[in-house]
Amino acid sequence: MKIFNTPNDSNTITGFIFLGLPCTREGQILLFVLFSIVYLLTLMGNGSIICAVCWDQRLHTPLYILLANFSFLEIWYVTSTVPNILANFLSDTKVISFSGCFLQFYFFFSLGSTECFFLAVMAFDRYLAICQPLHYRTVMTGRLCTNLVVSCWVLGFLWFPVPIIIISQMSFCGSRIIDHFLCDPGPLLALACSRALVMEFFWMILSSLLLFIPFFCIMGSYALVLRAVLRSPSAAGRRKAFSTCGSHLDIVSLFYGSVTLMYLSPTSKHESGMQKIMTLFYSVGTPLINPVIYSLRNKDMKHALQKFLGP
Repeated sequence: MKIFNTPNDSNTITGFIFLGLPCTREGQILLFVLFSIVYLLTLMGNGSIICAVCWDQRLHTPLYILLANFSFLEIWYVTSTVPNILANFLSDTKVISFSGCFLQFYFFFSLGSTECFFLAVMAFDRYLAICQPLHYRTVMTGRLCTNLVVSCWVLGFLWFPVPIIIISQMSFCGSRIIDHFLCDPGPLLALACSRALVMEFFWMILSSLLLFIPFFCIMGSYALVLRAVLRSPSAAGRRKAFSTCGSHLDIVSLFYGSVTLMYLSPTSKHESGMQKIMTLFYSVGTPLINPVIYSLRNKDMKHALQKFLGP
């Protein structure tokens, strides 16, 4: 990586500096406690879903196997950012090394990409279960489910390494202060010595494809599901279908709503405060909310969690 330093900081700065969530020292400590609680609740909530699926034999179906993998993904997704945020709340310098910054950059976006693919695969599973119920068990076999899970992880981790490597080789000038709490393409490209128009366009294309391809798959699957549900003569069947699909649609809405606003263009002219709020929402808020949504909207999962956690 090429770094051009200003004379007054070349001997003191060893990496990028996060501005984070600026406030008083007392406010930083309060935020540390708040984020620690949120992080622990996220780990416990998603961990409980994983344990419930493993423990309850009735949940050993593709729907819940995908959900358990999704919860496992959420644990790592929130872990890619929150521990560093917590450390910065207690730090006076808030410095992250160059290698640490780009490692966080890679894992955060790779896990986010994997989440997009998982949401699409989960929608496809619901399409098969509701629209092709007689063929569901023969089509969605354990082998296919495993292949879909592996494909999500592989595609997610192969989506962004090329642009991230290119950005890491760019020359950065000035103070190297990132007005964010994580390494994000917008603030990083803003620190480049010259504007990288080709890189910005390349990033926008990759981000657009990542968002829209899974999103159209999700919408197509649920359009067919909605048509099948409305044609169903059974009111109980319609309620069950809406129950299993509703929780997934809630998560799709929360995740895609905030991510779409942020990453269609890495240099979107959001105010830094709004950038931080939206990033917090989809990177910290949604992993916390997901277990709550699934446990409240899905009766089978709610029952399994009640049995697993005790009376």
